Amino acid sequence: METMRDLHVKTRLAPAPSRNKNRVKQERKPINWRPFVTWASRAVCGVLGVAAVGGIGYEAYRLVSRTTFLKLETVEVSPLHRLSRNEVITEAGVRAGDPMLGLQLRRIGEQLAKNPWVKQVNVRRYFPHTLAIEVVERQPVAIVNLGLLYYMDAQGEVFKPLTQGDSLNFPVITGVSEDDLARDPAGTKQTLTAAAALMDLLRNGKAFNLADVSEIHTDKGFGFTLFTAAGGVPVRLGNDGFEEKLARFAKIYGDLQGALAAVEYIDLDYHDKIIVKKG
Repeated sequence: METMRDLHVKTRLAPAPSRNKNRVKQERKPINWRPFVTWASRAVCGVLGVAAVGGIGYEAYRLVSRTTFLKLETVEVSPLHRLSRNEVITEAGVRAGDPMLGLQLRRIGEQLAKNPWVKQVNVRRYFPHTLAIEVVERQPVAIVNLGLLYYMDAQGEVFKPLTQGDSLNFPVITGVSEDDLARDPAGTKQTLTAAAALMDLLRNGKAFNLADVSEIHTDKGFGFTLFTAAGGVPVRLGNDGFEEKLARFAKIYGDLQGALAAVEYIDLDYHDKIIVKKG
């Protein structure tokens, strides 16, 4: 009997292919740093060059500014009314012999602008020896009582507290305060601008004009009230229509002048009549 034999078929595995077989070895190429080094060196040289030129320029500036032929000799100041020439030159902080190139025009202008009388200033330099200072001064048109007395200009700007020696020969505006300026600067400025416009109308008046007014009072509810220079009689104007009201009042003011002492108030805040209340 033929013995059956277990047949074990051994399958021979093919050897795993070598991973390195047929691999082409790639050599790394060295990085060429030369363009970068060249660029960097040029940049550094450029910076150093600019610095050197700047340093040379600064030293040249200092040298030229110290030369005797570029010294300040003349200060020209525009005509003045409130300030003096010496005040302007002193506040500008310049003097004869200063280097012309060293004059800081903006700083000079800022220094002068701190003076409350200065509305506008323009500073120019004319080589080789001249500095020109043009000053536009503020002109007061009224005194505003804010608790302290201040000057006000024609644009309604409150610009200077009155000090000893300042003229009091201006109409006084009352009814506003420093608190009003702090809480409502825009509204207060509008009120003062309206007061300045009212004074313009009075200034051009004939029978009744600004010289006949000692005080202009403003009230948020009742508007403007004028007080006559003669007798301090209140003349109520309200909030609008000033030109027509004043023109109507001018027609009777001449007849009222002699009797103002007996008048308690005058009310013009109507479109077709005038009320004269006698005391």
